[in-house]
Amino acid sequence: MEQLGQNNAHFVIHTLQGEKQFSLAEKNYWTIGRSQENDIVIRDHSMSRNHAILQCNETGDYLLIDLGSSNGSFVNGKRVSVPIALQNGDRILFGKSHVEFYALDRELSTAAQNPRDEDTQTNLLHERRLMSVMVADMRNFTVLSRQLNEEILSILISNWFRQAGEIIRHSGSWVDKYIGDAIMAIWFHSGKENTPEEVLRIFHAVKEINQMTKKLSNQYPVPFPLKIGVGINTGYAMVGNTGSEDHPDYTAIGDTVNAAFRLESSTKILGFDIAIGEQTYDYLNEFKGLSQNFQQYNVNLKGYEVPITTYGINFDQLTGFIHSNQTMPTLN
Repeated sequence: MEQLGQNNAHFVIHTLQGEKQFSLAEKNYWTIGRSQENDIVIRDHSMSRNHAILQCNETGDYLLIDLGSSNGSFVNGKRVSVPIALQNGDRILFGKSHVEFYALDRELSTAAQNPRDEDTQTNLLHERRLMSVMVADMRNFTVLSRQLNEEILSILISNWFRQAGEIIRHSGSWVDKYIGDAIMAIWFHSGKENTPEEVLRIFHAVKEINQMTKKLSNQYPVPFPLKIGVGINTGYAMVGNTGSEDHPDYTAIGDTVNAAFRLESSTKILGFDIAIGEQTYDYLNEFKGLSQNFQQYNVNLKGYEVPITTYGINFDQLTGFIHSNQTMPTLN
């Protein structure tokens, strides 16, 4: 492997065959494991097939997320229980494999994120797309982290991340961000409108993530039942693809994304499991039992000067709503 310059963010991977360097450039999302399908393949039988994820967020931080691996991931001797931001020179242990992380020079990193060349900026954020953004957050995670053994907590949250990611991928999207105890996913809509089929697909994913969370709650010695809150918002945002067809790495920015996070937070105030934005709700006019299941509220969201209209629903209601509408002619 070619030698990398000292200012490139990269892994140094120590193997029985010698030292290898892996450049962390051109993408912002890498899968790590012993399976050949991963972006970073480490042939170590003590590693899981799909061991961990490394994600570079919009601030230039590199987050390491363990995916519930059998032998764990350790940074400077401490087991990774929640997504952790790597620092320059950090020593990582995957199974029995030793890896070192070296970060970009901060000044060069900042320049790369804020290029002066207008063409470069256009390539990164070049398209305005209609999308639905879903944010799912594990409730009372801070309390849970104080009451649960650190090793069990690590396995639990990693399994939740991994299984939620699988559900979302099967629904035609991917996890765009892992944020502590939450995930964010994006569904792009073709043309200028959302469709009933696309909304139903998102609702199915939300229902399955909730069911998966309940199963995990029964599998681990948690002090209280695990629950999630969900925010869904539809609208236009600027996006750019910095990955490939096999591993799309999209960045989405704008009010549509911000509002999805605020809607998820509002579920705690409203007393509902799910809160959807007004435009998402408008695409549901072909569904049966709409007004009976979704309750309208005007909520004050942080950062917004005027109240925002949102619609709340609980998971039991959502399951019934999906069942009653999945046989609609327009949805077949």
